[in-house]
Amino acid sequence: MSSICLKTEIPGPRSRKFTEARHQHVSPGPFHTTPLVAAHAEGSVVTDVDGNSFLDFSSGIGVTNLGHRDPAVMQAIAKQAEKFVHTSINVVAYEGYIQLAERLNQLLPKAAPCKTFLANSGAEAVENAIKFARVKTGRQAVIAFGHAYHGRTYMAMALTAKAHPYKSGFAPFPAEVYRAPYPDFYRWPSQKEISDRSDCSNNSKLCEEVFHAFAEIASTQIGETNVAAVIIEPVAGEGGFVPAPAPFLQMLRRWCDEHGVVLIFDEVQTGFGRTGSLLACHQLDVTPDLVVMAKGLANGLPLSAVTGRADVIDAVGLGGVGGTYCGNPIACAASLAVLDRFEDPAVLAHAQEIGEILRHRLEEFSKRFRSIGETRGLGPMRAIELVSDQVTKQPDKVAAQAVVQYCYEHGLILMTCGAHGNVLRFLVPLTISNQELNEGLAVVQDALLSLE
Repeated sequence: MSSICLKTEIPGPRSRKFTEARHQHVSPGPFHTTPLVAAHAEGSVVTDVDGNSFLDFSSGIGVTNLGHRDPAVMQAIAKQAEKFVHTSINVVAYEGYIQLAERLNQLLPKAAPCKTFLANSGAEAVENAIKFARVKTGRQAVIAFGHAYHGRTYMAMALTAKAHPYKSGFAPFPAEVYRAPYPDFYRWPSQKEISDRSDCSNNSKLCEEVFHAFAEIASTQIGETNVAAVIIEPVAGEGGFVPAPAPFLQMLRRWCDEHGVVLIFDEVQTGFGRTGSLLACHQLDVTPDLVVMAKGLANGLPLSAVTGRADVIDAVGLGGVGGTYCGNPIACAASLAVLDRFEDPAVLAHAQEIGEILRHRLEEFSKRFRSIGETRGLGPMRAIELVSDQVTKQPDKVAAQAVVQYCYEHGLILMTCGAHGNVLRFLVPLTISNQELNEGLAVVQDALLSLE
C-alpha cells in the first residue's frame, strides 16, 4: 500500500492560502524547503492541510529520528504534562532533569566521571560548551572547521563556516575563532593522485595531510598554548554530510591530549541513531571531552545537552551557565522515553539496515546518473552531491533545487545542504519501513531521471 497520496495539485489551495498569510505575518528569516503546510504527522508520513500525504525524508531536519508522534514519547509527554509544565531548574528542581543527566553521563564511559548541562537548542549548547572549555583551560582560542555548521547565535555563527545565508550581514562576530580545513576528500586537492578511491574516506595519506594543515594553523596562527577547544562534527551536517574519517579524529584526540585542549564533538545532527549508533563517536573509537546533543535528543521537543568530563563541566561556577527554560520538564520526559526506546537493540539494528539500503541504492544511482559527483555518509545519514560535470566537479545547486521540487510535487519531502547548496541529504525516520523507504527512493530516482 502506498504511503504517498496526492489529492490536489501541489501545493494545494489551503497550503497556498496559509503560505500567503505566512508572507504577510511571519519574518522572512526562516527558510522554507517546501510550500506545504502540515495538518498531521505520524511515523514517516506528513499530511498537509489539503489532505495530501507525503513521505518525510527530512525528519524535521534530523529531529524526529523515531518518527513523528512516537507512541512511547507521546505517552511520556502527556504523563509529565499532567504533573507540571515548568518550574525552572534554577528555582525548584525536578527528577526528570537529574535522571536525564544521569542517563546521558553514561554515554561517554571512557570520559567518566561525566556531568551534563541541559539547554534548549543546539546553538545554545554549543555556546555553553565553549564557555566550559575556556574557563577550564584559561585560554581563549577555538578552532572550528570548514563545512562546519554550529548554529545561528553569535558564537555559533562565528564557528559556522558558510556565510550565506547564515552569517551575511550579521558581523562583527566573536573573536578568537579560527578555521582549519575539514577532511572533504572528494574536493581535497591531492586526492587526484589517489588511483583507488574505493576507501578514500580512511586513506592514511590524506588524513595526515589534513591533520598537518590543522596542526600548522594551530602552531603558526594561534599557538598551541592559546587554544581552549577544538570543535568538530563527526559528520559535517549542513556542510554536506561529509564524514570525518576515524583516523583523522584520532589524530585530533591525540593532539588535544598533548596540548591540554578540550575536544568537542558537535553531535547535534549525528546523534541518536542518525549514523547507525546512538552517537557517531561510539563507532569511531574516539571519545571527546564534551559532546553537544540536540535534535533527536527529545524527538521533536526543544532540548539540548552538553555532556562530558566532570572536571570540565565543573570549571564553571554556580550560576555561570543556565537559562529560564533549560531542561524543560516535558522535554526531559520525552528524552528519557527516547533513551528507553534506543535500549531496544532492534531500533539501532533497523537504522543500520536502512543505512545499508540507502548506501546500496544511492551507489546504484551514482553509476546511472551523470549528475551525481559522489554519494557518501555514515550509516543512514546519507547524501548525494550533484555536479554539472563529473570531471571538474562543478557544484550544481540548480539541479539540487529541481530535485527537491520534483520530489515534493510527487509526494516526497527532501532537503538540500552543502557549502554550495548542491547536496541532497537523506534524513529518513529511523523507524521507516523498508517499503516506505523504497517508495520514496523511487521518487528520487524519477527526479534524477528528470535531470537527464
